[in-house]
Amino acid sequence: MKPMTEQEIRSAFVNCSKGEAKRLHVPRDLTELPWDDLDFLGWRDPQAPDRAYLAAELEGRPVAVALRSSGATSWQARRSMCSLCVTTHTGGVSLLVAPLAGKAGKQGNSVGAYMCSDLACSLYVRGKREVGTRLHESLTLEERIRRTVDNLAAFVAKVTA
Repeated sequence: MKPMTEQEIRSAFVNCSKGEAKRLHVPRDLTELPWDDLDFLGWRDPQAPDRAYLAAELEGRPVAVALRSSGATSWQARRSMCSLCVTTHTGGVSLLVAPLAGKAGKQGNSVGAYMCSDLACSLYVRGKREVGTRLHESLTLEERIRRTVDNLAAFVAKVTA
């Protein structure tokens, strides 16, 4: 992924108003991130832990999505699988919900997916962050990266539909 600036990220949000995008927390260390190892940038808001965000370049344009954690916590001690990177975690996967873009989102409609709680899917796929035990796969690293990007694009397509 090529590096993104704070302004590029803020202007890329598809499911919140410009005012909301202007007020949300964006990581301050953007220049220090391992951009070459990222397929998308995902982060949690340190001031509001139930809020999360992701930004990516899909089909040649920057896209960002605001997410919220579900309130459910009773199942999180079980081993679960991220729907983006297909990594399994014990307690490290959360249901993240995104309001739909446009009028549908303003009416309260949303779409959700189970994702790595820390949104570090790119690092898990590349083996740069430990997850305990990994499932054996016959896919190459490039194929796993492509699958993660395709899964992300499908989720963003649901948000913007």
